[in-house]
Amino acid sequence: MSEQTIFDVFVIGGGINGCGIARDAAGRGYSVALAEMSDFASGTSSGSTKLIHGGLRYLEHYEFRLVREALMEREVLWAMAPHVIWPMRFVLPFHKGGPRPAWLIRLGLFLYDHIGGRKLLPATKTLDMTRDPAGAPLKRLFTKAFEYSDGWVDDARLVVLNARDAADRGARIMARTRVVSARRESGRWAIEIENTATGARETIRARMLVNAAGPWVDRVLSETVGNNDVRNVRLVQGSHIVVKKKFDDPRAYFFQNPDGRIMFAIPYQDEFTLIGTTDRDFTGNPADVRISDAEIDYLCKAASEYFSDPVGREDIVWTYSAVRPLFDDGASKAQEATRDYVLRVENGDAPLLNVFGGKLTTYRRLAESALEKIGETIGEKGRKWTAGSQLPGGDFPTGGYDDEVAKLKTRYPFLAASHARRLVRLYGTRAAQLLGNAASEADLGKHFGADLYAAEVDWLIGQEWALRAEDVLWRRTKLGLKFSRAQTAELEEYMRGAVNAAA
Repeated sequence: MSEQTIFDVFVIGGGINGCGIARDAAGRGYSVALAEMSDFASGTSSGSTKLIHGGLRYLEHYEFRLVREALMEREVLWAMAPHVIWPMRFVLPFHKGGPRPAWLIRLGLFLYDHIGGRKLLPATKTLDMTRDPAGAPLKRLFTKAFEYSDGWVDDARLVVLNARDAADRGARIMARTRVVSARRESGRWAIEIENTATGARETIRARMLVNAAGPWVDRVLSETVGNNDVRNVRLVQGSHIVVKKKFDDPRAYFFQNPDGRIMFAIPYQDEFTLIGTTDRDFTGNPADVRISDAEIDYLCKAASEYFSDPVGREDIVWTYSAVRPLFDDGASKAQEATRDYVLRVENGDAPLLNVFGGKLTTYRRLAESALEKIGETIGEKGRKWTAGSQLPGGDFPTGGYDDEVAKLKTRYPFLAASHARRLVRLYGTRAAQLLGNAASEADLGKHFGADLYAAEVDWLIGQEWALRAEDVLWRRTKLGLKFSRAQTAELEEYMRGAVNAAA
């Protein structure tokens, strides 16, 4: 596009909502630009519990519309991206005197099974915890449990695949690009952006501005757009710990803590267990969020109430924390604040759409709702299209993961089975594009550690906007769990040279 191009839509924010809106808009024929000040999914969208779920606990707060929409989305998203989303069974143990009576849990799971149009996911069933293997890792507190279905997602990859698809459909997608200012001029937005890597600045014009900055949405309104007295979101910190593997069962656990909060323990990256989350109000800079000692103690203590093998600080291999930008509905407790999304249009000289709240599971529906408002404001283009679409690499059946792994192994017999499985999990059918004409391990280039080679790193730089080692190790993959400091430094040095050479 030329320097004088006026984009239809300019999106601020490269989390799941911003990238989802950009993808949907580009697919309908709008001209789209998106700026993310850091790396894609570097904030809230990579700090989730990694679930595509209806939100069983939201039923307690009467969020029936949100839960129904989320339940309906589980199988839609699974079909869109079967490489990064897959079903998971959850075991919900209960005992007499627990925080919720059995009849209430049964009622919630009945609604869970029946209000969301479930077709492929298995229904709820009751377990005898004295006989079922799910009872083995737990203390002998429980004789019964419910087992129900939800989904697992590689959250950061879901974001970058939306960004990639938006770009493939013509959107201008810019990582590490800060919006310095956005002002209305002659019925258009004049948006000054700065490349944070080079310092280069330019001004882009657009008919409509979408503020999908997540935890920074109010800051964009007050500091970038110039609105005063902005208080739309309630920032809630959620933290997780990753520990050495606590159980071999492929199912996850849903625990009800005595304080009324809930906690998940989930199989993670084959060798670990993910435990979380916390819920507490947050008042600082979202970029500086870190797990607190109190949160670590809470998660370790809570998990140790259930597992016969206690969880201690010495078990922790990684922690992560993120700030959820919940719409401020005046709820008294952080865990009670609504997870629903709110979209508001400011008309005026040039329209502005603000996105408040939302969750991974409903991002596609949020994007459709945003496009309705965009169409009403600047004119409709195209129809809804994302429900039957596939994200890059996701063009295979929902039950076809093992077949895709077998195909990749047949084409590249030198790959270790675990390597082939990881590549299909991350890249789906595009794993073959990444590997190209490689006929041996040596053809994959420099080996950095674990099963990461230069061929994959170069792909991530060229196709997925990776610039730094942390982009590769903690967002595009989770190989940071297996990398030493020396290996990380070597990867950083290689990427610096590769990025400079490509510039």
